[in-house]
Amino acid sequence: MPTPSELREQCAASLQGAIGVASRTSAFIGLDGFVDEIIRVVDQRRTALDYVPMATISELGKRVMNAAAKSTNIELVVERTKIGGNGPIMANALAQLGIKVTYVGTLGYPNLHRVFHEFAHRAEVHSIAEPGHSDALEFQDGKIILGKLEPLKEVTWENLQLRFGREKFLQRFSSCDLVGLVNWTMLPFMSEVWKSLLAEVCPSLSGPRRKIFFDLADPQKRTVADIQGALELITQFEKHFDVILGLNEKEAYEIGEVMGLPCQKDSRDALAAMAVRIQQRLAIGTLVVHPVSYALAVSHGSVSFADGPHVPKPKITTGAGDHFNAGFCLGKLLNLDNAFSLFTGVSTSGFYVKEARSPAIDDLVDLLRDWPLPK
Repeated sequence: MPTPSELREQCAASLQGAIGVASRTSAFIGLDGFVDEIIRVVDQRRTALDYVPMATISELGKRVMNAAAKSTNIELVVERTKIGGNGPIMANALAQLGIKVTYVGTLGYPNLHRVFHEFAHRAEVHSIAEPGHSDALEFQDGKIILGKLEPLKEVTWENLQLRFGREKFLQRFSSCDLVGLVNWTMLPFMSEVWKSLLAEVCPSLSGPRRKIFFDLADPQKRTVADIQGALELITQFEKHFDVILGLNEKEAYEIGEVMGLPCQKDSRDALAAMAVRIQQRLAIGTLVVHPVSYALAVSHGSVSFADGPHVPKPKITTGAGDHFNAGFCLGKLLNLDNAFSLFTGVSTSGFYVKEARSPAIDDLVDLLRDWPLPK
């Protein structure tokens, strides 16, 4: 049995030999888009230019709770403004990894918002509505994202056909090696889009089976009936594609509850057992779950694991999951098995949170060969 270090070296060698393959691979991703403001919450203001940020979410929670029946003032400092949304971040990461990407979503309409200009130089980008806006409050132990979603109501099958073009959409959907339809939770008409694709487009697909990736994106606020309906639609796509469903740890527990599969939390074995049951119940090709420090993938009832690189002081966490999704899908596009695809996933997200930028394949190779471990 190879050691983790030996497996990482094997994965690095596979990636290094596949750079040319990646450049001949295509992806069609959508359908959201946000302008993200990365924010620190001030704990103590020392001077006009110096402050101590709150380190944990619980610190903010205590500050808010102590203001009940009173009031309080909480200062927010915007560290950077960047592209946001599950789709744009994932698509931008895939493009940086060398994949030929087409993106359609809510990036500014009729003119592209300036925050997406660099993305538009890296990929073929189309927009059908104004972007949403996210205030991403970052802490050492996680993040709180406050979203303003009104423009996302314009993401409908009708508007996709009118503002992007039915034939262009069908051409990309029918030919790209990977299709990614993400952020179901925040797109109120995404299920209707999926139904239209299943009814109007999928029956006429031909050629080899391709891959389609879904990310529900924190479905906690949606009703049980809505979530069950979305899962049923995802299952139907397996007839036409090799389906990959991506979940973070919190989302996995939520889906387990909806499916009547409760799970002991904070246990790898229990999470893996639940993931196997979810994958088998949905009858999809691959289920991938990515907690903060590791990830697992299930296909045909078989589980693979990969630990992530140790990053004690992340420069950014907003978008880490989307980078994992891009890295995992890169592995699957390169026909790597689940174990190696997990390594490409955790490497992509690990590099991103460490460096606050999206990696190229060479960066993943270097990281795999110089793996940060806890001291």
